[in-house]
Amino acid sequence: MPQIQLSDAQAVILSTACAREDGAIFPVTANLKGGAVGNVCKSLLRRGLIEEIPAPDLNTVYRHDEERGPITLRATPLAYSTLGITDEQEETPLAETPPAPVLRRKGTKQETLIEMLRTEGGATIDEIAAATGWQAHTVRGAMSGALKKKLGLTITSKKVEGRGRCYRIAE
Repeated sequence: MPQIQLSDAQAVILSTACAREDGAIFPVTANLKGGAVGNVCKSLLRRGLIEEIPAPDLNTVYRHDEERGPITLRATPLAYSTLGITDEQEETPLAETPPAPVLRRKGTKQETLIEMLRTEGGATIDEIAAATGWQAHTVRGAMSGALKKKLGLTITSKKVEGRGRCYRIAE
């Protein structure tokens, strides 16, 4: 079976749902704005990773169907296997179960950015721009948007003599 590639938002939503007893997608804990949740859910539905079921609670409604009434979403068995969650792991106590790995594409510029920010000395805007081919404003936007807002990472900065302002991911 080929491995399914997930975006960061898809991985966060699926991991959270698979960690819940009922596999419910809602409430979504990912920090997504506007129609982004709907777009991610549509993508997961098309891929068969989540499915529509009757909503047991009106706070978890995804959409209303004229015939079936309120509809919500839950993770399918394919979602559990995509994240590497097996039946044997579910039988172990929750405290001993390791968190599901977040599947990310390899070799992306975002991955390069994260690796540079995780180094001990951090990285300057110019260093990141040189490594990714981005302009300085794109580097700053990626740090504030993709890393801080979407992935929830904390980025710190400090001025280093002879190097300039260095940015790091606080761990």
